[in-house]
Amino acid sequence: MAKVKHNNLIDTLNTIAEDAKSRGVIQLHTEDERFTGRTIRINGKDLFHFGTTGYLGLEQDQRLKDAAIDAIQKFGTQFPLSKSYVSHSLYQELEEKLNLMFKVPVLVMKNSTLGHMGVIPSIVRDEDAVILDHYVHWSVQNASLLLKNRGVTVDMIRHNNMNMLEEKIKALSPGREKIWYCADGVYSMFGDTAPIDQLKALCAKYPQLYLYFDDVHGMSWVGENGTGYVLNQYKELPENVFLFSTLSKSFGASGGILVSSNQSYFNKVKNFGGPLTFSAQLEPASVAAAIASAKIHLSPEIVEMQAELRSKIDYCNDLLAQTDLPLVDRNDCPVFYIGAGAPAVGYNFVNKMYDVGFYGNMGIFPAVPVKKTGIRFTISRHNQREDIEQLVTALSENFPKALEEEHYSMNSIRKIFDLPLIEKENKVAARKTETLTLETFRSASEIDAKIWDTYFGGEGVFNHAGLQFLEKTFTGNEEKENNWQFFYLLVRDENKKVIAATFFTFALWKEDMLAPASISKEFEEKRKSEPGFMVSTALIMGSLFTEGQHLFLDKNDGRWQNAMDLIIEKVEELDELLKPSSIVLRDFDESDTQIEEYVLKKGFFKTTLPESCTVEDLSWANTEEYVSTLSSKSRKHFRQDVAPFEDYFDIQVKQTLTEDEVCQFMALYQNVWSKNLDVNTFPFNRGVFEQMSEDNNWEFIVLKLKKEKQGQNETDNPIAVMFCFNNNNITYVPAFIGMDYDYVQKYQTYRQMLYQTIVRAQSLGFKKINFGYSSSFEKKKLGATIYPRVAFIQAKDNYSIEMMGIIQKK
Repeated sequence: MAKVKHNNLIDTLNTIAEDAKSRGVIQLHTEDERFTGRTIRINGKDLFHFGTTGYLGLEQDQRLKDAAIDAIQKFGTQFPLSKSYVSHSLYQELEEKLNLMFKVPVLVMKNSTLGHMGVIPSIVRDEDAVILDHYVHWSVQNASLLLKNRGVTVDMIRHNNMNMLEEKIKALSPGREKIWYCADGVYSMFGDTAPIDQLKALCAKYPQLYLYFDDVHGMSWVGENGTGYVLNQYKELPENVFLFSTLSKSFGASGGILVSSNQSYFNKVKNFGGPLTFSAQLEPASVAAAIASAKIHLSPEIVEMQAELRSKIDYCNDLLAQTDLPLVDRNDCPVFYIGAGAPAVGYNFVNKMYDVGFYGNMGIFPAVPVKKTGIRFTISRHNQREDIEQLVTALSENFPKALEEEHYSMNSIRKIFDLPLIEKENKVAARKTETLTLETFRSASEIDAKIWDTYFGGEGVFNHAGLQFLEKTFTGNEEKENNWQFFYLLVRDENKKVIAATFFTFALWKEDMLAPASISKEFEEKRKSEPGFMVSTALIMGSLFTEGQHLFLDKNDGRWQNAMDLIIEKVEELDELLKPSSIVLRDFDESDTQIEEYVLKKGFFKTTLPESCTVEDLSWANTEEYVSTLSSKSRKHFRQDVAPFEDYFDIQVKQTLTEDEVCQFMALYQNVWSKNLDVNTFPFNRGVFEQMSEDNNWEFIVLKLKKEKQGQNETDNPIAVMFCFNNNNITYVPAFIGMDYDYVQKYQTYRQMLYQTIVRAQSLGFKKINFGYSSSFEKKKLGATIYPRVAFIQAKDNYSIEMMGIIQKK
């Protein structure tokens, strides 16, 4: 398998967003003429509003509204001047009140995103390092990645994994002045919190450790003067802890704030904090509203508001505790998340809640892992106790319906979120498969070769004979990465007609396999000292050795989706048994929108693969006829870069290899493997090449320089070899190549090897050549047809994706 294109993540996110939009769960518009906070009107229906982040409801407080209106009348809609020169008349009062609230200096900024971009590059020095929690808010991650342009190390840990954090601190400590750990105080999707006590202990143990918290979801509803979750845990803010919070959300106004007791760093940010210098300042109305809110926060009234909200949160928690709903994290936060698992369940569930009059947000990728979709709802002071009671009742009634309609059980969802299983499990209704039956096999020897080859004869190295080769080669090895488990799936109807067929392997893989080569280069550097870095298990359609269309699916049969349901259910069963970090479905036609729509709703995201290359016209009889099949540009290329070098080589075809040849060819293969990070697999061991030599379906095209063409000190040994598989005398499969790079440019070795492979396949009477991935430009010039391919991936979390994003950012 090869790598995805650089822009693939953006394309993936766009696809998922378009799908969610088409299902009516994102990019909606309210239709209210005025807001009360308790309900919102969407698509002509009034819904109880359980999606706000204004937890205290201050955005509807008349005092804030009056202050904003008065400021507009006095000062206008904006004060268009940089705050570095002059701040408008209301700023000083706001900052004074915020200083009283937090009891340390506070700096007001335009918003959180610009604020992080101003603060983080100002306080992190070139000799420092940064570690991100992989759930920390996007705005913090994005601002931190700006540091990489200065050569600052930016790393990441799995969410709230303090053991991993300590290991990173130890590894980064030498030569670093400070190590910054960036986290959220309260995480916006699941409502869980940073482990403050453990972080305090780490700071005591490692004086280099500095903490940077984004606590925008902890603001106002908790803490003295509503100063938030983090400060409520600390009581007094140490100099090594930097707090970023907000004047929007619960505070009811707008703007971001930096809170710090470290006066030196505070002054650096204030004097030159990027967007603080060059961006517009907050509008008078926003500052005035924030002042009005600050007055409330400094009064006893804030305690009453917090208590009112807390009683509603507690009431909701008590009601949820009486249900079997999979609440992902029970705490005192106003954010609740009911896990739904696959997007299909999430879409169904959220829309059912809309239908019965309740609005909540759907959690979708990349905010949550693609298989951890759910409904995120929030409690605010606007919500009445009867609203909350009706909400929990509606959740309890509609979630089982959504599960039943999408054929999931309650415990299957709980397993996804690592929640305790329930004893009284709802039974999943049997799918209406119209008598379709799934057959599962663990070895190709259990399957009739004629049946299997009816569907995969003429593909890659996975006809029946190819599978037997793979099983023999990738079992019983010393290296874990070269030991695979095999699973073969056939779906038949009542007449034994095959509707679908495929196979999966369970193996170790490098998680950067589907990433740009630049990422793999950095990962490989880390693997020199940490071989298991970003290496995990995967359940893969096909195998790491094979390329081609690994799924036969009779799309002309109206039951094909039923057949796919059976395959996906088996994959989910294997997922529970084997617990891979990722599931990969591959290699599909990019234009197959039916498969794409089906797979996306099952909890996968799409990723683009390199183009697949196939030579489909081998009907020519000689070189002249072959050249005539090429385009005019390709004919010119052939005459300049291929034909003139043919006479330089002795071309041999070998069926079996001596021990010396196994060593030589393995070394040539390793040359290509070590340079080709675009296909960053584990290297094959000697046994692979020995098995090829013993298998009659493999042969080796070998290039050696003719003696009379050899320059001074040039070798008599082979300088290139193509490892070729015969798939049922239909398709010639040049699976891998080995080369001596000292000769590639001088003698155009790679191009010559491609051409000689074409000549060999034609001479043997094959119908086509499966040239696989990579180097599509070169293969196209020699007559290959190019086919765009995609894969669909399901990962347990987004850690590896976000790690790659960090590495990729330069």
